Amino acid sequence: MVAGKHVMVSGGGSGVGAEIARAFAEAGARVCILGRDEQKLKAQRLPYRVCDVTDLEQVKHAFEGAHKDFGTIDIAVANAGAADSVPFSKMTPDTLQAMLSVNLLGVFNLWHTALYDMKAVGWGRMIAIASTAGLKGYPYVSAYCAAKHGVVGLTRSLAQELGPANITVNAICPGFIETPMLERSIANIVAKTGMSADDAAKTLRKGNPQDRFIQTDEVAGAALWLCSEAARSVNGHTLSLSGGEI
Repeated sequence: MVAGKHVMVSGGGSGVGAEIARAFAEAGARVCILGRDEQKLKAQRLPYRVCDVTDLEQVKHAFEGAHKDFGTIDIAVANAGAADSVPFSKMTPDTLQAMLSVNLLGVFNLWHTALYDMKAVGWGRMIAIASTAGLKGYPYVSAYCAAKHGVVGLTRSLAQELGPANITVNAICPGFIETPMLERSIANIVAKTGMSADDAAKTLRKGNPQDRFIQTDEVAGAALWLCSEAARSVNGHTLSLSGGEI
């Protein structure tokens, strides 16, 4: 189903985004990845555009170039994100705004820019890599949770709005994924609590009944499935990849 489709993946320079991009490329799609770090983008050996997804004009410019080179954009995977940990009592408006900008506004910018092409051809798939933090609350990351809840709300609303146009909109909501972002989270816990890295990892795994971290290939596989013919009626869904946590 994805062979020959043009796929844009934000945050494609590493981790989940890079894995998603590789999976779609291996399935025969024409893939373009977006990110702020050109060295990381180059390392993926895929077509790329340097782009900050929080800046709508940069996103539009990136899409224009990709459209010119590879044609109509069929699938937009909004993966770029970041997480900051801070007690609510110490959180500032700037902290909240930073989390909303990359995790929510970045999704809006990607999808809004892709919409014209999808409507023009009468087919499209919009996918957000959200989080279980969009389905429940976690302590010390309230700004991140608020942003991811916003992504889930945007997903569900657009699914209703764009369904008649043959465009599906879904969110994948993984638990803690074994990526460099997780490594930074563990290091942050170690620095703030003095516990060992192993113990810090255990505290993050304990919410997963399978007692393990999610792997990037699981997220990529879910994204591929959402673009398959078998998932053509899946719309407005929040797919939890959490071992049964949610």
